[in-house]
Amino acid sequence: MAEKILVTSALPYANGPIHLGHLAGAYLPADIFSRYHRLKGSDIIYICGSDEHGVPIMLRARKEHISPQVIVDRYHELNKKSFAGFGMSFDYYGRTSSPVHHQTSRDFFRTLARKKVFVLKKEKQLFDPEANIFLADRFVRGTCPVCGYEEAYGDQCEKCGSSLSPSELINPRSAITDAVPVLKETTHWYLPLAEFQKELEEWIGTHPEWKSNVLGQIKSWFNTGLTDRAVTRDLPWGVTVPEDVAREAGVDASGKVLYVWFDAPIGYISATKEWAEQQGNPDLWKDYWQDKKTRLIHFIGKDNIVFHCLIFPAMLMAHGDYVLPDNVPANEFLNLEGNKLSTSRNYAVWLDEYLQKFDPDALRYVLASNLPESRDTDFSWKEFQARHNNELADVLGNFINRTMTFVHKYFGGKVPEQKQLSELDSQLLTMLEQAPDKLGQLIDTFQIKAYVHELMNIARFANKYFNDKEPWITRKSDMDNCATTINLCLQTVRALSVLAEPLLPFTAQKIWQMLDMGEKHQWQEFMKSELPAGHSLQEPRILFTKIEDDAIEAEVKRLKQASPGEAKNEPELIDIETFGKIDLRVAEVLAAEPIKKSDKLLKLQIKVGTEQRQLVAGLAKHYKAGDLIGKKIIIVANLKPVKIRGQESQGMLLAASHDDRVILLTVMEDIPSGSPIR
Repeated sequence: MAEKILVTSALPYANGPIHLGHLAGAYLPADIFSRYHRLKGSDIIYICGSDEHGVPIMLRARKEHISPQVIVDRYHELNKKSFAGFGMSFDYYGRTSSPVHHQTSRDFFRTLARKKVFVLKKEKQLFDPEANIFLADRFVRGTCPVCGYEEAYGDQCEKCGSSLSPSELINPRSAITDAVPVLKETTHWYLPLAEFQKELEEWIGTHPEWKSNVLGQIKSWFNTGLTDRAVTRDLPWGVTVPEDVAREAGVDASGKVLYVWFDAPIGYISATKEWAEQQGNPDLWKDYWQDKKTRLIHFIGKDNIVFHCLIFPAMLMAHGDYVLPDNVPANEFLNLEGNKLSTSRNYAVWLDEYLQKFDPDALRYVLASNLPESRDTDFSWKEFQARHNNELADVLGNFINRTMTFVHKYFGGKVPEQKQLSELDSQLLTMLEQAPDKLGQLIDTFQIKAYVHELMNIARFANKYFNDKEPWITRKSDMDNCATTINLCLQTVRALSVLAEPLLPFTAQKIWQMLDMGEKHQWQEFMKSELPAGHSLQEPRILFTKIEDDAIEAEVKRLKQASPGEAKNEPELIDIETFGKIDLRVAEVLAAEPIKKSDKLLKLQIKVGTEQRQLVAGLAKHYKAGDLIGKKIIIVANLKPVKIRGQESQGMLLAASHDDRVILLTVMEDIPSGSPIR
C-alpha cells in the first residue's frame, strides 16, 4: 500500500508579495519533498494557501485607505501566480477568508469550548479612545525597555529582537491615530497550554529524529514552562467568535474574532476540505487528517516552531479527532547580501519581479544548494550567477548538450546500441543504479542540500566519463566503444531528468521532451528499463544560458538603493556634542526580583555612587534575578523616569543582543559604582 502523506507549508500572509526568505524557509523544501514522493508513487497531497487575517493585513489596509478584503484579494492572486511561475506543485492553494475556512474554524473553536478546554479571563487591554478600538500588539508602538529603540512594536522590537507585550513598552502610543492608549476591560478565551505540557513532552519525546534546531527551541519553551495563550482578539477583521459559545459563556461576542495564530493552522484542514470537494468526494479530507497512518509534515520557518510544535498540536490533542505531526522540519532564516531581509525597506528579492528577469529553475537550484537547514545562510547575486553559470550551465547543461549534439551529429539522432562494457562503463551504471535510493533517502529525511550535492556529483561524473571515454576519437577507431559510450551517456541523461525533477521541474520536462519518451517512469522504476537502441531523439536545446555581469550588477545596485544606510546596518551618524549629552555610569545591582504577571521583566535596585535607584529591564528570560546581585552594570543615568507595569524605571541598562540572546554589559575590573563612562 502506498504511503499516505499530508504535506503543508506555512500559510503566507496576504499582505505583500513572496520573497526569497519565504521560499527558502517553508516552500521550496516542501515542493521538492512532494515532487519526489509523487514520483515514488506515494499517496501524497500538498496543501497551502493565503493567511488572510491578522494585524499586518489591517495595517496594510489602513495605510492604503482600503478594506482588508481588497488587500487579501490582491496578494492572494499575486502570490498564487508567483508560486505557479516558480513551479510550486500545490495540490490545493486555499485562503482563510473563504466560507469553508470560517465555518471550519468556528466549529473547531466550538468543539474545544464545549469540551471546557478554554479558560475565560477578564483583563484590561490598551484601547485607542480616538479610533474606538482595542489595540492588538502590532497596533501599539513605543520605546523598547531592553534596547531603547523608539519604534518597537507591542509584540517585538525589530531592532534587538526582544519579544515584548504592549504593557512593557515605554511611552506607548497607538499606531493608528498616535493617541495615548488607555486601559479598558475586556474578556477573552485562553488555551491553557500548561495543562498540555506533560502530554506534549511525552509526544515530542517519541520524535528524537526531529531536527536539532526544532527540538532545541521546543526544549527552551518547556524549560520556561508553557503559559495560557489567548485565542480571541478584539478586532474588526477575522473569523468571528461563535455567538452561541459567547452566549453560553455570558460574553458579548460583538467585535471579537479568533486570534490569527488559532485560525491560521486550521486553514490546513479547511483547504484540505475544499480540495476534497474539488475531487468530487467531500469526505476525502478525513482520509488524511483522521487516519492515524497519515504522515503529517509541516514545512515552516523557525519563527513558526512554537505554533506548529506546541500550540497547534495542543489544539489537535484537545479536539481529539486529528492526527499529530510526524515531523516539522523548520528551516532557519535566509539573509540577503550579508544583511537581514527587510520588507518595510524593500530590502528583499521579490519572487514576482525575479520571474520577469530570470529562469525559475536557476533560483530553485541556488536556493536549494544553500538552504538554511540548520543555521542562517546568505543569498548573494554574485553567488547566484556563479552557481548558475558554473554548475547548471557548465556541468549539467554542458553534459546534456554535448551528449545530444554528438548523437545527432554522428548517430543520426537515434540511440546507438550498447556493446561490451568496460570497467568505467560499469562504474557509471552502478552509480545510476544506486542513485534512486541514495538521493531519495536524503530528500525523505529533509537533507535537501545533500540531495542537490549528490545530484550534481552524478552530472560531474558523467562529464568526466564523457571526457575519459573520448568518443570524438573512438568514433574513428572503435565505433562499438563509441556507440556504448553515447548509449550510456543517454541513459544518464534520462536518469538525470527523473532525479532532477523534484529540484528542476521545468528543466526536467525539457530534457524529457528531447528524449521523446512520453510519460515518465516512477522514481524507483526508471533504472529497470532504458532508452532502447534505435529510439529517435528530438533536436538538442540549450538548457541554461549564461547570466551576464550587467544583469547581476543591476540587481545589486537596486538593493543598495533600498534604504542604503539602514540596509547595510549603518547607524545614523551623530556629532560629539550629541553623544556628550548621554550620561553613562557604572552601577551595582543591590537586589533583583521578577515583576508579577510578566515573564520578561525584572525589577532591579541599583547603586549609582551614593544614590540608589530602581530599574525595570527585560532580562527575565535571559538571567535569573539572583544571578544579577552584585554585578557591575552600565546604565544611561540621565533618562527621564518612566513607568513600566506600574513600576518606575529610573534609567536604562545596556545590553547586547545576538540571535535570540540578550547579554548584559559589565565592566572588566571592579571599579566604584557611579564611575562615568567616557
